[in-house]
Amino acid sequence: MENRAAVLKKLFFSTLTLSAFTFGGGYVIVTLLKKKFVDEYHWIEEDEMLDLVAIAQSAPGAIAVNGAIVVGYKLSGLLGALVAIVATVIPPFLIISLISVCYTAFRENFFIAQMLEGMQAGVGAVIASVVYEMGSGVVRSRDAASLLILAAAFAADLVFGVNVAFIILAAGAAGVLRTLFHHRKEAA
Repeated sequence: MENRAAVLKKLFFSTLTLSAFTFGGGYVIVTLLKKKFVDEYHWIEEDEMLDLVAIAQSAPGAIAVNGAIVVGYKLSGLLGALVAIVATVIPPFLIISLISVCYTAFRENFFIAQMLEGMQAGVGAVIASVVYEMGSGVVRSRDAASLLILAAAFAADLVFGVNVAFIILAAGAAGVLRTLFHHRKEAA
């Protein structure tokens, strides 16, 4: 990997750009973080990125910021996390500040309303892509426990309407138990 200053500079401008041009929330930026840091820069392995996304999802707060924090921390420790936070927060802060000043004009403008409605369709497609990529990674691993957790989480949400927070907590607990089981098995 490059020297720390170069990594921090790339991290800052990458997360700043992604944050500035990503519409649709945290799940959209997560897939773009994966494309940038896994596929383009090769700084993080795909399996590790899935783990980082799981951490970002389970932590309180905005997933876009949490995702940037865990990626930044992985790449360059506490300073990397701080750089990623600042770069991720600057664009929405500036955009929301501008919109709040011009709220009435934005609210009543037909073209802006139509543009935002069109963006919703694009956001749906990007979220579907994230679901496909993350789910196919679990399926490709052919790990029975992971597939069982995936199916149970899907059924809990879709069939039984379980709150997503409980699903995340249960999946996290299953992962912890599984890890403890594997460590004890290796130690024996």
